Amino acid sequence: MKRLENKIAIITGGADGLGKAAAVRFASEGAVVFIWDMNETKGQQSVEEITAIDGKAFFMKVNTALFNEVESATNSVIEQCGRIDILINNAGITRDSTLKKMTPDLWQQVIDVNLTGVFNCAKCVSAIMVEKGYGRIINTSSVVALYGNFGQTNYVATKAGVIGLTKTLAKELGRKGVTVNAVAPGFIATEMVKKMPENVLKAMEEKVPVGRLGLPEEIASAYLFLASDEAAYINGTTLSVDGGIVI
Repeated sequence: MKRLENKIAIITGGADGLGKAAAVRFASEGAVVFIWDMNETKGQQSVEEITAIDGKAFFMKVNTALFNEVESATNSVIEQCGRIDILINNAGITRDSTLKKMTPDLWQQVIDVNLTGVFNCAKCVSAIMVEKGYGRIINTSSVVALYGNFGQTNYVATKAGVIGLTKTLAKELGRKGVTVNAVAPGFIATEMVKKMPENVLKAMEEKVPVGRLGLPEEIASAYLFLASDEAAYINGTTLSVDGGIVI
């Protein structure tokens, strides 16, 4: 039997990158996947790829930074499936700048998507999970939340906030059958990262104790584990998937 057989999973930011890898992996493990993303073209392409491997997936254009859109999308999933078992809060953006050059707008854009978006989705979806007495919520943080990063005041603040939010929700929801955990990816070889200059990629690899960048599929595996019944007693943790870079 597949590990997520007939589970209903929402993956935000699932049209590309880590989210897409997770969507494909979850569908291959039997989940019905709902991709929430703003990129309709890539979202539909992801659905087509999943359908081609006999998986089940649907795309919904959702701006997770807007509570009313998240609430409406949640209700649509419930109308279609009757429940939601898994939520992967993966959607995120960067607007890098040093503090001196960072405008209030650049700060707010990242806060709205990376932190408020997680709150919006968790609030709407957890209510359904609590009603059913079962749920898995996995939030995407980052290794930079654990050690900071030059030029990413806004991004680091959101990813550190996600860890604190995860711990609090784990305490509030755990006794109601809903576990909440976070994954903190390190340097991952997404399509965007692989377009960087070769010397930059080499420098990134040299910082990692295992000597290479991670693969999106390896982050998807971490999501899968925490979403599965095998992780039923894991709650409130942040799993670093980074090749040891935070050591």
